[in-house]
Amino acid sequence: MRGRRGDRMTINIQEHMAINVCPGPIRPIRQISDYFPRRGPGPEAAGGRGCGEAPAHLAPLALAPPAALLGATTPDDGAEVDSYDSDDTTALGTLEFDLLYDRASCTLHCRVLRAKGLKPMDFNGLADPYVKLHLLPGACKANKLKTKTQRNTLNPVWNEELTYSGITDDDITHKVLRISVCDEDKLSHNEFIGEIRVPLRRLKPSQKKHFNICLERQVPLPSPSSMSAALRGISCYLKELEQAEQGPGLLEERGRILLTLSYSSRRHGLLVGIVRCAHLAAMDVNGYSDPYVKTYLRPDVDKKSKHKTCVKKKTLNPEFNEEFFYEMELSTLATKTLEVTVWDYDIGKSNDFIGGVSLGPGARGEAQKHWSDCLHQPDTALERWHTLTSELPPAAGAFPLA
Repeated sequence: MRGRRGDRMTINIQEHMAINVCPGPIRPIRQISDYFPRRGPGPEAAGGRGCGEAPAHLAPLALAPPAALLGATTPDDGAEVDSYDSDDTTALGTLEFDLLYDRASCTLHCRVLRAKGLKPMDFNGLADPYVKLHLLPGACKANKLKTKTQRNTLNPVWNEELTYSGITDDDITHKVLRISVCDEDKLSHNEFIGEIRVPLRRLKPSQKKHFNICLERQVPLPSPSSMSAALRGISCYLKELEQAEQGPGLLEERGRILLTLSYSSRRHGLLVGIVRCAHLAAMDVNGYSDPYVKTYLRPDVDKKSKHKTCVKKKTLNPEFNEEFFYEMELSTLATKTLEVTVWDYDIGKSNDFIGGVSLGPGARGEAQKHWSDCLHQPDTALERWHTLTSELPPAAGAFPLA
């Protein structure tokens, strides 16, 4: 920098230290000149100007807005993007991702693209970030999806697609997708950086929606049953918070099950297909379950209606692809109720109940509609997803060891 031809200009040491900082971002100041004003080189170099008056060609240093300092980008013109800016939340960084709800396959696709300007979490001024997804309300561990960890960066690029199966229109109306960014620490608990919550009702079927949003802090609810936030790390999201979001009177969701119903007029019976389960609640200490499915056709006077699938080891998303047949006239079937329960197999003790659903004339919502469609459309295979709840059917509790 030069004031007059041949004379080298100098920068005040205070301003130099304020601009050139070392590792890690600093909290930006709106006008740096308010704290460290630029001073001229002196009367000789300034050509007769006052000591506090800078030369005309030395304009005050233009500061980038906070979002630019932290790596926030401006979306391209015409792109459908949700974003906002705030001095408080931008300090945590921004996250860019796409959401797509496919109604035909009952899936929700989340492509995690990148993050920018994340808050440093390690001693080297960097972080080891990864992203976790949860559907709220619901079983937190059961529907958790996670990206890979990017090492030593504040601007990670994942470009990973995470998919939820068994998503219905009712889920899109009532559920919220929580996207958390965390820092992985191999020597202690992982640390929470920030999160975003997206109500799924903002999505339109088969239309991809792009998001570029600042991360927010999440303050957990105080509870005597919880550990301190320092020990729990990202697990500070308390169970009480989930219950508050579910509201009173709602049953706990334990996962999803994909069923196929078809009444065969040729064989005079009901064909029940157990296709797969998704996002089951974890019942074992290793974070998994050993699930299997049982079906009953109630009322069952002769106690001969029980069918059971094989056990799938150490998984929360088992695939069964098994079929069971109940020989019965259509008029009699209309008075029955199909009970489907999912259990966790344990050796040497009672099996754990994971969740269940009942389909019949007394059911509600999608379960009642699936049963009614099966009776009115014989010889047609109808495949639907159903939500497993924590309500144990009265008769199912009599067979914990089966």
